[in-house]
Amino acid sequence: MTRPENAPAPRRVRFGMAATDVATLPETARSIEDLGYDYLAVGEHLFFHVPTPNALTALSAAAVLTSRIELLSGVLQLPLYPAPLLAKMGAVIDVLSNGRFNLGVGVAGEEPREFEACGIPVNSRGARSDDALDVVTRLWTQKSVSREGPYGTLRDVTLDPAPVRRPHPPIWVSGRKTPAIRRAARFAQWWMPYMYTPERFAASLTDLRSLSTAAGRGPDAVRPALFAFVSCHADRDRAVDQAVRRLSAQYDQDFSRLTEKYVLAGNPDDCAAKISRFVEAGAETVILVPVGEERDFADMRALLSAEVLPAFA
Repeated sequence: MTRPENAPAPRRVRFGMAATDVATLPETARSIEDLGYDYLAVGEHLFFHVPTPNALTALSAAAVLTSRIELLSGVLQLPLYPAPLLAKMGAVIDVLSNGRFNLGVGVAGEEPREFEACGIPVNSRGARSDDALDVVTRLWTQKSVSREGPYGTLRDVTLDPAPVRRPHPPIWVSGRKTPAIRRAARFAQWWMPYMYTPERFAASLTDLRSLSTAAGRGPDAVRPALFAFVSCHADRDRAVDQAVRRLSAQYDQDFSRLTEKYVLAGNPDDCAAKISRFVEAGAETVILVPVGEERDFADMRALLSAEVLPAFA
């Protein structure tokens, strides 16, 4: 298909696709790689309204099932992990994949039961996340780490094996609010909001660049990505209906109005046009998360690869 009308001058946009079903992960991971996507993303919840994977265990399997595609935890519930353990698990996946691991994190919190089950106060999630990113980065980049912090003490410890990628696997911070943008400015290589409008994306990107500069990293230290739910089908009405039903169940609320505002739902032309608006706003990478019926996802991945992604190649 041709580039959408009013689209920006052609420039390479990278695309990721999420794998959402554990039982079909082997064939899904290989398919996503074979279809030419740049990233395989796996998210997680401990307890949720729909079945969910665990990002790191799934990506460990994907590391040996694939050979080219980048692997992204999209998105990992950062404050539920002890930081040194997370650093170790991430390093192992990076070794298994020969340097393809990307750590995508969020503060979570929409399900307080997850925090209660782990014995972690939900109102500590922001501070814990900031502290964890500092610990993980140190363990990934320093041969010997000593550090006293509010959530643990490191005394002359070395992470071995270290990650393959240097200086360390890219860190992606996901989030919609100012604390998340500030966190990305301090620690991340990528910022990845979700349920955003193009207008808000552009405004937040300006804020991100200012905050990154203030943090001493420069305005372009953090690259902008988008995490987007997608429901693509030749029948526009079917695509929209499937997105509304799935997301209403997933988030236990009516998504009828939110789908039009936040979801890439419709036929291939509709989806391409919506993506184009985010590219104009500054998005360099788009991570697609399919919604609808799981049995339709293979066809959706192929349809997007054939009729949407080439418009941004």
